[in-house]
Amino acid sequence: MKRIGLTGGIGSGKSTVAGFFKELGVPIYNSDEQAKRLMIEDTTLIQGIKDLIGTEAYQEGQLNRGFIAQRIFNDEALLQAMNDLVHPAVRQDFLNWAEKQESPYVIQETALIFENGMQDFYDATILVTAPIHIRIERVLARDKSNKVAIQQRMANQLPDTKKEMLADHIIVNLELEQTEKQVERLHQQLLSAK
Repeated sequence: MKRIGLTGGIGSGKSTVAGFFKELGVPIYNSDEQAKRLMIEDTTLIQGIKDLIGTEAYQEGQLNRGFIAQRIFNDEALLQAMNDLVHPAVRQDFLNWAEKQESPYVIQETALIFENGMQDFYDATILVTAPIHIRIERVLARDKSNKVAIQQRMANQLPDTKKEMLADHIIVNLELEQTEKQVERLHQQLLSAK
């Protein structure tokens, strides 16, 4: 079974593209959702997080997101240490999940494949792109965030031009109908690839 990494910058439409693949019967592993689950279920990970940033990271068995965000997002070393705890747990969980799937390929939807140098972990990678102004509009509508905060988040990710050089496949997500057609073509390619 092939492992495919699906990535893209904030507002690019990774989840939309993942949804189209799912409609075609492809198993999808959403790394963000599973990381949140692991951070409240995986006792080793929970202890690591408490050791790293303090027991206040959890309140009544639930993640104290406000406390964690306050601690790690202004401290690059602490953010990296947190990622060093969470990412391996997610990677192992993905591998365990993938083994149980009965499909020619599975997709891991994840934000930072190229930023973390993880492209070789996959048999192929798919980059979802869209023009920056469209991405900003999407995030403004979805997250009720502000433009400056979105631009700061974008600045922390590799630009699409660099990701495009690393990706095996690119889906340009402008109009849903065209995006869906691109997904269908790529799905057939992935099924026929040896």
